[in-house]
Amino acid sequence: MRKLFRKNRRSAVQENGREGEEESLPAGWEMKVDSNGRRYYVDHNTRSTSWVRPKPLPALPSGWEQRRDPRGRSYYVDHNTRTTTWQRPTTQNVSEFNEWRRQVSSTQEANRQNLESRYANSNSNDGGGGGGVTSNGGAGGGSSGSAGGATEEPLPPGWEKRTMENGRVYFVNHEHRTTQWEDPRVQIKKASNMPLPPGWEERYTGDGTKYYVDHNTRSTTFQDPRVAISATSSGIQYERSYRWKFGQFRHLCSRASIPTGQIKIAVSRSSVFEDSFNQIINIPPQDLKRRLYISFKGEEGLDYGGLAREWFFLLSHEMLNPMYCLFEYASANNYSLQINPASYINPHHLTYFKFVGRIIALALFHNKYIDKGFTLPFYKRILDKPLTMLDLKSVDEDFYNSLKWVKENDLEECGLELYFAHEFEVLGEVKVHELKPGGEDILVTDENKEEYINLMVSWRFTRGVEDQFKAFLEGFNEIVPIQWLQYFDERELELILVGIQDFDIQDWQAHTIYRNYRRTDKQIQWFWQFVAEISDEQRSRLLQFVTGTCRLPIGGFSELMGSNGAQKFCIEKVGKENWLPRSHTCFNRLDLPPYRSYEVMKEKLLFATEETEGFGQE
Repeated sequence: MRKLFRKNRRSAVQENGREGEEESLPAGWEMKVDSNGRRYYVDHNTRSTSWVRPKPLPALPSGWEQRRDPRGRSYYVDHNTRTTTWQRPTTQNVSEFNEWRRQVSSTQEANRQNLESRYANSNSNDGGGGGGVTSNGGAGGGSSGSAGGATEEPLPPGWEKRTMENGRVYFVNHEHRTTQWEDPRVQIKKASNMPLPPGWEERYTGDGTKYYVDHNTRSTTFQDPRVAISATSSGIQYERSYRWKFGQFRHLCSRASIPTGQIKIAVSRSSVFEDSFNQIINIPPQDLKRRLYISFKGEEGLDYGGLAREWFFLLSHEMLNPMYCLFEYASANNYSLQINPASYINPHHLTYFKFVGRIIALALFHNKYIDKGFTLPFYKRILDKPLTMLDLKSVDEDFYNSLKWVKENDLEECGLELYFAHEFEVLGEVKVHELKPGGEDILVTDENKEEYINLMVSWRFTRGVEDQFKAFLEGFNEIVPIQWLQYFDERELELILVGIQDFDIQDWQAHTIYRNYRRTDKQIQWFWQFVAEISDEQRSRLLQFVTGTCRLPIGGFSELMGSNGAQKFCIEKVGKENWLPRSHTCFNRLDLPPYRSYEVMKEKLLFATEETEGFGQE
């Protein structure tokens, strides 16, 4: 951060009359003030910054020790059990964990005795034979062991075998934090008989450890890729939460990062776009996976992460500015961005799109956020997901309504002549595009209009931007392979890139209007109770569900924009108790039925915001 912050610190504290708050910061922390007078806190231990004031950390429980790994990350060693953890322990959670472990142990012992008794009775009735009981509570025999009490084959590293209260055995994968019924040893045996997926290769390290090379993504892993395929083919499906997906993505980025050295980038605030372009485009992609060290010319400071965040914000604000003609707003009332078909007026536009792809991927790789977001269909194209007619509604409602009319009406009765070709204008020049060879002479009929609609949807999202998007993906893939994002949907990708904001619920309430509801109605009180109780991630999804984006203007909820300019967040009483909430993103309106209980409202709102997809609401 810049040194001038240090000069302003005391004056800012005195002006606010809050000098008493400066005491008892944890060791290695320092409070500073930015140019806008906002306080932030610098952790010199981890070289990171935070807006939240840190609290003094309690002493570690007996037998625990804090250490740091080669990357400077803190971890904690429990000498009592000879285990490690990333989470800082407290006396309370250690005692609670020990109590839980004692309860689990006693339950498993009771289950083991019950099983022993059951099998003993069975053996005495059957005249002997049968499998014994394993040491951790599972019945012997079957695929996991052999009859006669033989020693079980050990589980793979990171796996644990557990038993439910009803005696059913399941397996815990601590590395991925998942559970399953099938024995992982059986999966490995199945996988060993399968060929490796296309593009994969098996190799060995110098000490004889087996690992796998994915030539598709140019990455390596110690996990056999055939095990995941075996689990999927056996019909086992797991629900993966956003946090799990994000954790997996961050793990991939961390594994691919280069811990040694740093990339220094010096830019001027007045020419941040050109300065960044000239440097980033000439740096080998692999080197960009090192730590970024940003400095602004004419300013002294240490980049502990704050300057890098500011650089991504300023750079994305400039490079995505429609004035450069690389991108354009989706429509007059939708300020999400899409590629401008007229970008070719800049003879070097493809190089710039490759640069933009690199920056967007770098923001994802280094866990930073950008200033502006793209349209949801643009994210779907990045993820290589199929586009539908409903995706048009958010970017070109007139075009969507035209195709909807074609789909719902009899063209022969209306006497409308359409052909598999379409005219469009770029910079005053009218061009004709054939949707398929000879399209200008092929008439659209009720029999082939479904093909016509599909071709029109595909063309609308790619018209005049194929080369630009290809260059964007080229730069993007140099940093983050698309395969790393395969678990995300387009809404989750927007959340990762734009970030989850800290919502001011009071500001939200103050700038919300009601229709057929009053502020004192119990449904409205329940709604704000729901907003206060859910997480920031869920608030982002709620805002995205109602307004079409998880981002807020700089002025907060008072500056929300709709189809006709400024449009406040609106809650309207519509529907019956068994209806789901509906949204009208053009008007920032939530249709909230008059539910009779808070529990029902919470269930319906969570389902609507987390499980619905597309712009099919009416």
